[in-house]
Amino acid sequence: MRLLQLVVFNLFALLWGTSGSLAQRIRPRQIKNLVTFGDSFTSVDWSSNGGTPWPVYAAGYTGVSLFPYAKAGGTCSNNLTYRPFPPLFESQLPLYFQEKKDGKLKLPQQETFYFLWIGTNDVGANALLTGSEASLADVTSCMVNWVKVLYESGARNFIFQNMVPLETIPLYAPDSYPNRYWTAERNTTEWSVFMRELVLSGNELTKLKLQALAPSLRDAKIALFDSHSLFTDMYNHPSGYFNGTAPLNVTGMVDSCVYELNAPDQPPSCTLVNGPDRDSYLWYDELHPSEQAGRIVAREIAQVVQGRENRWTTWLR
Repeated sequence: MRLLQLVVFNLFALLWGTSGSLAQRIRPRQIKNLVTFGDSFTSVDWSSNGGTPWPVYAAGYTGVSLFPYAKAGGTCSNNLTYRPFPPLFESQLPLYFQEKKDGKLKLPQQETFYFLWIGTNDVGANALLTGSEASLADVTSCMVNWVKVLYESGARNFIFQNMVPLETIPLYAPDSYPNRYWTAERNTTEWSVFMRELVLSGNELTKLKLQALAPSLRDAKIALFDSHSLFTDMYNHPSGYFNGTAPLNVTGMVDSCVYELNAPDQPPSCTLVNGPDRDSYLWYDELHPSEQAGRIVAREIAQVVQGRENRWTTWLR
């Protein structure tokens, strides 16, 4: 009986140490700092939703200090998918490391969560969607390498957020139109189908690569936040998330501008939703989630930061 009890105890300990569903990965009140990287979905110095960016909400919900490095327009690396905006590896990470070296950042690593939400620009127009020398394998390896680089510098707690279902966003929807982000002629159905495949494949690749990397990172805690499933649920069940005074809307947007085809210099026809009606929308404009969608993201991320169970989060280590 004593031997059987010992075997059961050791088996339970093994499961506790390897299963995200059994283990409490972050202790309540453990995290004091949130360091964010990414693109316009996470940027705080330029709000992509016409209001308060989600990291500001998350910091307010949890009481943690926010250290934002995400920049609008950014990709993982300009050496892979070039855009004239600050990328993760050539701009955001170097700035973080420089400020750390200069003593501007004194972050106890066990009290700090590092967050990355990137990929929308990497797979989008003027990148993989419309042709690039880089591959989806290259881009996803770059994203996962963010964990390794920060880990080697001392970071231990990570939240990696995957890509949303971009084929449902107005820029890439089958019924899209010439807008501020793309005015040239295109096959909108083809774009939407291709984008769906890029997102699904990219998310699966990053998951597999993170799972392969995780066992080698001793003492690390890595959470994979499934924003794809969260946004899919918001799209399919808006009444559970949106509470504006207008009818719920997951295909339109708060701020829309329709351009003449191949005539970007001509004034567009624009519509702007104001007041509490805005909280009825999933999208802010043709490319970005609304402020209310951001509040939902912040609420869910806050649960992870606070060490609470979260339905969209899988602990890989």
